[in-house]
Amino acid sequence: MSRPFLAAASAVLLLSAFPSGAMGQTGPDRGVDVASEAQAAASIVDAFHAALEAGETEAALSLMAEDAMVFEEGGAERSRAEYASHHLQADAAYAAASESTMARRVGRTSGDLAWIMSEGRTVGQAGNSATARLTVETMVLAREPDGWRIKHIHWSSRATPAA
Repeated sequence: MSRPFLAAASAVLLLSAFPSGAMGQTGPDRGVDVASEAQAAASIVDAFHAALEAGETEAALSLMAEDAMVFEEGGAERSRAEYASHHLQADAAYAAASESTMARRVGRTSGDLAWIMSEGRTVGQAGNSATARLTVETMVLAREPDGWRIKHIHWSSRATPAA
């Protein structure tokens, strides 16, 4: 999939995820609004996070397409193999040393594409420093012959405001 196509598809998917006037509203289950047809894709996102937290990096990688792209902190890893050789181990270590809570999630599908967007908070350790971050995540998944696979991850976070 070409980068311009991926960017355009992501923009269309993101814009269509929120019905008119829905920004800032929450769904019936504490901010969770995942359409029934997107539930299986959302379970892949949850399994990916559970695998990272457990340190099961091979299991996490098995949920990603070979050509998956990961955007984080202004950087890009352009394949599953590149992610595995760069940030996977650090992401697993951070997931194991922190606790994440989800505040909101929206999930939709269109044909063989799904997008799951989550907002939350993570508290934990990064090296010797305590961290508290507000987080946002977008995952785009494609339905492949063996099930949903993560094609794109975009993570962003910022420090929580001082209390």
